[in-house]
Amino acid sequence: MYDDIRWRASIHEAGHAVAWSLLGVGEVVSVTIGMLEFGQVVSRIHDHVPQTETWLTRQMACMLAGRVAELLVVGDACCGAGGEDDSDLAKATDFALAAETRLGYSAHQPLIYRPTRGSFDILSLDRELAERVHARLLSAEAVARELLEEYQPRLLEPAECLSVHGVMEGSEVRQVLGIEGPV
Repeated sequence: MYDDIRWRASIHEAGHAVAWSLLGVGEVVSVTIGMLEFGQVVSRIHDHVPQTETWLTRQMACMLAGRVAELLVVGDACCGAGGEDDSDLAKATDFALAAETRLGYSAHQPLIYRPTRGSFDILSLDRELAERVHARLLSAEAVARELLEEYQPRLLEPAECLSVHGVMEGSEVRQVLGIEGPV
C-alpha cells in the first residue's frame, strides 16, 4: 500500500514538473515527495512571458497536470489534487473564475469586475458562471492531457526518480526531457 501511494505521489508531481517544464510559463526549481507522501513542485513563473489568456490557460494546465498524470498512468486519481483551499483544483478554479470575473476574459460581460470576497460562493449561486468556469478548467485539462500523452514515456523517468530518491532539481527534470537550460 505504501509503495502505491508513493508511486502515485511521484506520478502526480512528475506530471506537474513536465507541464511546468514544457508549457513555457515557468521553470521547475525542485520537485519533492515526502512527509505522508505529499509532494510539491517549486516553480518560478517566467516574468518575460506576457500574462495573456493563453498564459492563464497554460498556468491552469500546470496545476491540473498532476491529476491528469495519475489518470493517464494509473487509471484514476486520488483526491490529493483537491479538498483544501490551496489545492491544485482550488487554485485552477480560482484562475478560471478570475478569467470570468476579474481579468476581462469572459465572453459574457468582460468589462465588469467582480471582487474576490466570497468568490467560490458565487459558483454555487450562478450556474451560468459555474459552467463557464468549468469549461475553462476542461480546456486547461485538455492542454495538460495532450502534453502528457505526448510525453508519457518521459513522464515515467522523473516519476521513477522521485519514487526512489524523493527529490529532483529542476535541471534534472529538464535533462530527462531533453531541454537545454531553463526554458
